[in-house]
Amino acid sequence: MSVQALGKIAVLMGGTSAEREVSLRSGTAVADALEAQGADVVRVDVEAHAISQLTDIEFDVAFIALHGRGGEDGTIQGVLEWLDKPYTGSGVMASALAMDKWRTKMIWQAAGLPTPPAYLLEDSSDWEAINIALASNAIVKPAREGSSIGMRRVHNANELQSSYEYAREYDGMVLAERWVEGREFTVAVVNGQALPVIQLRTSHEFYDYDAKYQANDTEYLLPSELSTEKEAEIQALALKAFDVIGAAGWGRIDVMQDAAGEFWLLEANTSPGMTDHSLVPMAAGAAGMAFGELVVTLLQEAAQRHGQ
Repeated sequence: MSVQALGKIAVLMGGTSAEREVSLRSGTAVADALEAQGADVVRVDVEAHAISQLTDIEFDVAFIALHGRGGEDGTIQGVLEWLDKPYTGSGVMASALAMDKWRTKMIWQAAGLPTPPAYLLEDSSDWEAINIALASNAIVKPAREGSSIGMRRVHNANELQSSYEYAREYDGMVLAERWVEGREFTVAVVNGQALPVIQLRTSHEFYDYDAKYQANDTEYLLPSELSTEKEAEIQALALKAFDVIGAAGWGRIDVMQDAAGEFWLLEANTSPGMTDHSLVPMAAGAAGMAFGELVVTLLQEAAQRHGQ
């Protein structure tokens, strides 16, 4: 299927989440790449009234370049289902699950997959007990934000409580997860295949928002420095993690490797970034797939899945 055969492509970007600016960059990159190949593109800066926006325009397929709540959590996917329009990435259920780090973790644990122990925090939490249970070395995360927004590393009960209060500004659901000391990797999944693994190396305490989008000293190691056997192991783990939450089309699984060489699943991303710093295009490039080809491949898969 050629890009012209896809018809009019709506590139959905922007949104109202804390990741709006990154989404605008992703969407612009996607739309530019499509137009360079002669595609018929309409750029949609999704605002608060997304339903009326999408019903007011004509389009045949949507590329979702939205990040965060409202665009990555099953909401826009549900609108597109009602409109009977094909769209890139996971469906309503998997999108909603992956956006919720806590429930994703529960499903991975139930499936016997390795993920660090964690606690859901609330105002009445026993900070000292949780700090001890997590060995005074944890990371506090808003459960339903992306791009490492609102995250802090903590080492004692006071830091745990103050970081909970900070993270709660972004999301009413906050978790504290045991810190895994070691190397960080990400595995992109496209159409059921795990792409070459990328190791992330940063001068920051962890791969935070600045390291992802602004820092110039963040290193992306590709090849990953893993042995052939370990690369295959982490790819297989990522595919299982992706499949068990029902994800489809494309996405990314973030993984830590501890000092003993064991892998630990951190989170799933069903609408990853598509900017010049983004990891899925980087991994696709290592697999011999140019950015424009990647974008069209994702749209073709969406159209085919919709027709099944």
